[in-house]
Amino acid sequence: MLRAVIFPLLFVLPLAAQSGRDDRDFSVKTLDRIARPVIENLAKGELKKQLPLPAGQQDRARWAHLEAFGRTLAGISPWLALGPDGTPEGKLRARYIELSRQALVMATDPASPDRMNFSDGAQPLVDAAFLAQALLQAPRQLWEPLDDKQKAAVVAALKETRAIKPYESNWLLFSALVEAALWQLTGECEMPPIERALAKHNEWYLGDGTYGDGPEYHWDYYNSYVIQPALLTVVKVARDKKHPLGGQWPEILARAKRYAAVQERLISPEGTYPVIGRSSVYRFGAFQHLSMVARLGELPAETPPAAVRGALTAVIRRTMAAPGNFDDQGWLQVGVAGHQPSIREGYICTGSLYLCLAGLQHLGLPADDPFWTAPAVAWTQKRIWSGEDLPADHAYQEKH
Repeated sequence: MLRAVIFPLLFVLPLAAQSGRDDRDFSVKTLDRIARPVIENLAKGELKKQLPLPAGQQDRARWAHLEAFGRTLAGISPWLALGPDGTPEGKLRARYIELSRQALVMATDPASPDRMNFSDGAQPLVDAAFLAQALLQAPRQLWEPLDDKQKAAVVAALKETRAIKPYESNWLLFSALVEAALWQLTGECEMPPIERALAKHNEWYLGDGTYGDGPEYHWDYYNSYVIQPALLTVVKVARDKKHPLGGQWPEILARAKRYAAVQERLISPEGTYPVIGRSSVYRFGAFQHLSMVARLGELPAETPPAAVRGALTAVIRRTMAAPGNFDDQGWLQVGVAGHQPSIREGYICTGSLYLCLAGLQHLGLPADDPFWTAPAVAWTQKRIWSGEDLPADHAYQEKH
């Protein structure tokens, strides 16, 4: 069992700017509180038995467990990638690495009571892709220690999703993520899904750092939930493999940096943000993109890392302070700020909610990184609404 005493689960709003150490400690506590039920239960082979599916969610039972696991692991894997150390956080991380690997085996071993569904219906493609993202983000902790039989089981599970045809939308990137992970981890993959996903999203690029989700634009956070993080991940693999598709990296990154700047500007002085569009119950997962760009060290020059740290932590604190986020057993409940079941779309279940952890990508930066050690500074909206005179914002235009 993980020991909660390492990080007492206290969630309060800040009354003043916090230090980077305070921000990090709070973020680790948040990760621990949210991820613990998923990882602990799956490591024991009991996730299917324990994951609650309230009334109205039973039709998601075939997929809910892979949703919970894939999304949880995608969110915590950058932190796992730091490896263990002698600090309290490092010891907690060591335990999570061990349990996450056990969970991965349980999820993919055909003999496991928690072996997951990777092919029945369309949804498994989505969450196998988040699992693939996790493997790419922490291969030394999650993949390399597996024995040959365990690796074969993971590969077989990922390949099962090839039977699922993705929709003409951000779903193309789910197939691309699975193939990118197979490419990176085994040296072999099917290239057409990667090529098609990149070609279509270049076609759907709308300008000013934003992509359409398919041929039409949606006012929501799918550029952050899926599109831009997946593009960065897939193109980085191609670049590492010295494939011609890797040549898209400068263009993809430039767009990503602009969208990160926009995301930082969406965070109010109070740590709120506009709740708009689909899947708002993913909570601070709406800022996966900003968090990932910070982790990659690619924030735009006008967006200081310490400001991003403060803005992201403010959102997380504001979210976690709401009563009703968790049920009595510690599982997430539907909502943005507390338990708000009416905001749920039909495709959302308990497992879906764990995409919020993707908003903690910046925990993949070590504690001594300037992101955490720099003195607290106000983020853009806090500066503007305090009366500071700042330069105007400008759209990003590509050079052709």
